Amino acid sequence: MSHPPIAKADLIEGMLKGMAVLESFDTERQRLNTTQAAERAGLTRAAARRHLLTLAHLGYLDTDGSHYWLAAKVLRFSGSYLASARLPRLLQPTLNRLAAQTRESFSAVVLDGDEVVIVARSVSVGGQRLMAYGLHLGARLPVHATSTGRVLLAALPRIEFNAWLKGRELPRLTPHTVVEHKAFRAAITRVRTEDLALASEEHELGVHALAVPLRNMRGQTVAALNVVAAPDRLTLEVMRHDLLPLLLEAARELRLLL
Repeated sequence: MSHPPIAKADLIEGMLKGMAVLESFDTERQRLNTTQAAERAGLTRAAARRHLLTLAHLGYLDTDGSHYWLAAKVLRFSGSYLASARLPRLLQPTLNRLAAQTRESFSAVVLDGDEVVIVARSVSVGGQRLMAYGLHLGARLPVHATSTGRVLLAALPRIEFNAWLKGRELPRLTPHTVVEHKAFRAAITRVRTEDLALASEEHELGVHALAVPLRNMRGQTVAALNVVAAPDRLTLEVMRHDLLPLLLEAARELRLLL
């Protein structure tokens, strides 16, 4: 996701640092002390301490005096986005229909830096309820190990993708995660050729995922649509045969709206 440039005179350094501290908290580090927050945000310990105290004072963090963690107030941002943003509102009815039709779990995802963010999500009531770890609205997942992430990376101009990959370490999340650059480049090339991405237990064991791009009328990829299933119930071949046509049909329908 690209962001508009800003003149240095217009950049509020204090806000930049405060957001860096807030973004230091994630699923891997849910509780941080001052030293840890400083290291993750790239600040001095004294600066991190002031930002932590301010965020706690404003209600965005809770603390026991030595460690800090996110408070429920941060959900105001995600709640406001999901309630007002155009993309989730456009996608949700289609995801609901797909879930009801197939009894599978579907997500719509956008790219944000090194991660993908789930902006719409649907599972069938009374059907199969595979809920892979982290698959909830607003969840942030590693771009390299997810089917949606690969679809969105494949949509980048090659120069931009090469710059993204250069010198980057791809963390191994499971024994099946592709981490070697040569193999990863080949995987992205395959996505560009097939216009779809299959990922088998790369982000989490016991989860297959199939994704396709969601494009607007100008041909720009604005999001990715995927479905997940357990390998012992649906093989990748079955997903490609039975579920891929439904994903492609949904993508064609949504293109008129995006």
